[in-house]
Amino acid sequence: MKAEGVSFTDALADAQLLGYAEADPALDVEGVDAAHKLTLLAANAFGVPLQFDKVYSEGITQLESADIAFAERLGYCVKLVGIAKRGEQGLELRVHPTLISANHLLAQVHGAMNAVMVKSDAAGITLYYGAGAGAEQTASAVIADLVDLCRSLGTENRHRVPALAFQPNAISALPVATMNEVVTPHYLRLDVTNPAQTVPTILEQLSLLGVRTQRLEVLAHPSIKELSTVLVLTEPTREWVLRGAITHIEALPTVMSHVRSIRMEALN
Repeated sequence: MKAEGVSFTDALADAQLLGYAEADPALDVEGVDAAHKLTLLAANAFGVPLQFDKVYSEGITQLESADIAFAERLGYCVKLVGIAKRGEQGLELRVHPTLISANHLLAQVHGAMNAVMVKSDAAGITLYYGAGAGAEQTASAVIADLVDLCRSLGTENRHRVPALAFQPNAISALPVATMNEVVTPHYLRLDVTNPAQTVPTILEQLSLLGVRTQRLEVLAHPSIKELSTVLVLTEPTREWVLRGAITHIEALPTVMSHVRSIRMEALN
C-alpha cells in the first residue's frame, strides 16, 4: 500500500496473485497467522505454555491509505507487528498494526519478507530476517518440522532439546496481561470543523482524562474544504484510558469523524 500508493483491496489482490496470500486471506490480513507464530515464539522466549487464545489479534483490514501517508509525514511507517514482552501487568501477547520509526530496522522489512527482533539480557537486540511466504519457503519449514519431530521420537532422544526449548515441568506461571492494561503511545486522526476552537478543547479533554500529547498537527482535509484533519501523537497511555478519552472526543459536536487510532512502539 505504501510503495504503490494503492488501496488495501488492490494490494491484497496483488499478494494473492503472487502467491503470498491465501485464496481465503483471513488468516493473513486479520493477524491470525502472525498470532500463531507469536504464540510459539513466546513459549520459547518465556517458557510459558502455548496460549493462542490469550493473544490479542487485530488485522490490517481497517487500515487506510491516508494513515500510511500521514504516518510517513510524521516520520513513521505502519507495520503489522507481533509483540511478546514482559510488562507491568504480566506478559503482553499482541498483534496489531503499529507505527514504528521510519529509521528502525523493522521498517526496512518489505514485501513477503519477515523479521523477528529479539531483545535479550546479554546480547542486546538481534534481528532474524528472511522470506515469510512462498511455496518453497513454506515447504522447507514444514519438512524441517517433520524431520525434527521424527528425530525426537524414541527414548534414546530424551536428552535432546525439547521442541519448545524447555521441559514441560519447567513451565512458567507468568500471567498474560489484558489489552486494557497495555501501555503504549498512540497515533490519533480525526476530522473537525472550526479547528481554532476545537483543537484546544480536544487537548483539554485529553489532559483531563489522563492522556498527554507529544505532538499535534492540523492539516487541510484532503477532499472536504470545510474540514480540517487533526493528527495527535500521545505519550504512553494505558489502553483503557485512551479508549475512554476517544469516546469523549467523538461526542464533541465539532468532531465529524470517528477517531482513527494506531498504537506506536519504539522497539528498542
